[in-house]
Amino acid sequence: MLATGLCFVAVNTIVRGLDGALPAAQAAFIRFLFGLVFLAPVITSALRGGFSRGIWGLFALRGALHVVAVVAWFYAMSRITVAEVTAIGFLNPIIVTICAALFLGEKLASRRIAAVAVALMGALVVLRPGLRELDPGHLSQVLAAVAFGLSYLIAKQLSDRVPAAVVVAMMSLTVSVGLAPLAIAQWVPPTMGQLGWLALVAVFATLGHYTMTRAFAAAPLTVTQPVTFLQLIWASLVGVLVFHEPLDPWVILGGGLMIGAISYITWREARIRARTVTPPVSATKV
Repeated sequence: MLATGLCFVAVNTIVRGLDGALPAAQAAFIRFLFGLVFLAPVITSALRGGFSRGIWGLFALRGALHVVAVVAWFYAMSRITVAEVTAIGFLNPIIVTICAALFLGEKLASRRIAAVAVALMGALVVLRPGLRELDPGHLSQVLAAVAFGLSYLIAKQLSDRVPAAVVVAMMSLTVSVGLAPLAIAQWVPPTMGQLGWLALVAVFATLGHYTMTRAFAAAPLTVTQPVTFLQLIWASLVGVLVFHEPLDPWVILGGGLMIGAISYITWREARIRARTVTPPVSATKV
């Protein structure tokens, strides 16, 4: 998940640098087309092996959710700061954590419920509805966070049934198919430079999705998701140093509430697990 965070911050940086030069759906479509090139061998092998109807249904549902998410995210990146996009994106793991407890049976203890409440409060601090006029980019990123969260929840289910590389490859295929008509409807001829940057986006994004899926297969979502909060630190530095964006103290405060709440709960539960696994002194030696 640490590698995933670094990859996604690299993606944010490149897309922010493009500054909305291409329509959101088209930029996302080109990014996923490059991803298909990288993943072609995996896709070919997976399609030859075939999947059950249930697996195909999960692939299709995740693809539809990801189409909504990536279009909304590309649009938000052209409207608001890198730090704001990252901070609002923290709704994603909150949604994943809640839904994992509701639908996958993962435990949500009282301390974790309190952490989720504090994290949601942090999101409100970042957005500050009623205290400032919200840009369409803010609302678009909220939609992206919700859709990404649901998509990752499905990825967790898929990671228990098929290899991580196949989960990523089939996502690229289904999203490319879903984005195609949206991209064609508003196509703008891209420059070679824009194509090159979007190819690099595909490299980092594909690698990030792969490492994320491997993390999902290795541990519960409630363990892996808190690590993503480190992205706020890196994104804030990129915004200030690279794009000369103002450092909004409200964004830092809201993100800090999220980071503090989730990090504390993760640390507490790690200690509890360690006490459970470690045998008592009087235990029989073998």
